Amino acid sequence: TEYAEFLHCKGKKFTDFDEVRQEIEVETDRVTGMNKGISSVPINLRIYSPHVLSLTLIDLPGITKVPVGDQPPDIEQQIRDMIMQFISRENCLILAVTPANTDLANSDALKLAKEVDPQGLRTIGVITKLDLMDEGTDAREVLENKLLPLRRGYIGVVNRSQKDIDGKKDIKAALLAERKFFLSHPSYRHMADRMGTPYLQKVLNQQLTNHIRDTLPAFRSKLQSQLLSIEHEVEVYKNFRPEDPTRKTKALLQMVQQFSVDFEKRIEGSGDQVDTLELSGGAKINRIFHERFPFELVKMEFNEKELRREISYAIKNIHGIRQVLPCLFTPDMAFEAIVKKQIVKLKGPCLKSVDLVMQELINTVKKCTKKLATYPRLCEETERIVAGYIREREEKTKDQV
Repeated sequence: TEYAEFLHCKGKKFTDFDEVRQEIEVETDRVTGMNKGISSVPINLRIYSPHVLSLTLIDLPGITKVPVGDQPPDIEQQIRDMIMQFISRENCLILAVTPANTDLANSDALKLAKEVDPQGLRTIGVITKLDLMDEGTDAREVLENKLLPLRRGYIGVVNRSQKDIDGKKDIKAALLAERKFFLSHPSYRHMADRMGTPYLQKVLNQQLTNHIRDTLPAFRSKLQSQLLSIEHEVEVYKNFRPEDPTRKTKALLQMVQQFSVDFEKRIEGSGDQVDTLELSGGAKINRIFHERFPFELVKMEFNEKELRREISYAIKNIHGIRQVLPCLFTPDMAFEAIVKKQIVKLKGPCLKSVDLVMQELINTVKKCTKKLATYPRLCEETERIVAGYIREREEKTKDQV
C-alpha cells in the first residue's frame, strides 16, 4: 500500500497524495508565513510505495533575484547560503536542474555546482522544458554531454505543465506523454532510452548506491577513530564525580597550565598550529624589534652641522672663563650633556615599539584563551589577569625608557 509520513505529524499516515500536497503547503505557510517567505528548516516527508526506488532527495529553492512579498532584500544571498550549506558536503550528489529554453551558460544551478564541485564529479545535469523550446532548436549537444561536459552527464525530462497540474493529469499519463515525446522527436529519438523521468530515477538510485559504496569506507574509518577516542575519554572519566572539588581544582589547573604552554609556544615559535596568512606571536615581536624599530630610528631627522655647533657650545660652557685649549678628548660633562640630549630623541621610537609589542602580546593571549571558550568565566578571568600583568609590565618599561 502506498502511503506517506511527515516528521512533524508522527504516527499519521497519508494515503491520499492530494492531502500530502496540501500538508506541504500548510506546513510551509506555518513556518515561513503566508507571503512567499523562506526557511532553511526542512519539511521531512517519507513516501512508501512498491513503484518507487530508494532515494533521499533534498528539494532546494531556485535563486530569487528580486524580493517579492515578505521576502527580505538579501533574499538572493540567503537562498544561496542555504543551497551551499547542503551541496558543499562531499557525500552529497548535486542534481543541477536547468530549463532547456534558457542559455545553459547562465544556469544558476550549474554555476553553484561548479563552485563546490569544479571537476563535476558529484554533479548530475537535468534538462527540463524540452517541449517548450523554440521551433528549430534543440538541446541535443547538451544532452550528449558535448557543450558543458559533466562527469555524470545530463538527462532530459518533460514534466507536466501548469495546465496539466490544474487539470489533474495523473503521473502515469504524464510519463506516457513524456515517453511519446522522446520517441517521436527527431533530435532525441536516438537517445530516448536514456531520457525521461523513469530513467532519471534508475540513474539516481544507481549513482546514489555507488556513491554510498565509495564513501562508506571513509565514514567507517572516521567513526571507528571517533569511537576509540570516546572510549578513551570514558575510561579516563569512568570514576569521575562532577561535584568532587579536587577534580574541579585539578581540571582548572590543567587548563591554566595548558594556556601557559600555548602562550609560551606562540612566543617561542614551536606551536602545533602554524599561521600561514600573517605574522603573529613571537615572529611579529621579532619583526618589531629588528625591522620596525630600526625603521623608526632611520626616520629620525639628524642635522650634523647643528650637532657640531651644540658640541662646541657645550665644551666652551664647561670651561667657563678659562681658556679653551685644544684637547684630544671631549670633556666628560660636555659629552654626557650632548649624549643625553641625543638619547632623549630615541624615546619616541622606543615607546612606539613597546606599544606594538604589548598589543601583540594581548592578541596572543586572546588567541590562547579561545581554547577556554567552553568556560566563558575562566576565559574572561584568564584574559583579564594576564592582560593586566602585561599592561603593568608595559608601564614599568615605559618608566625605564
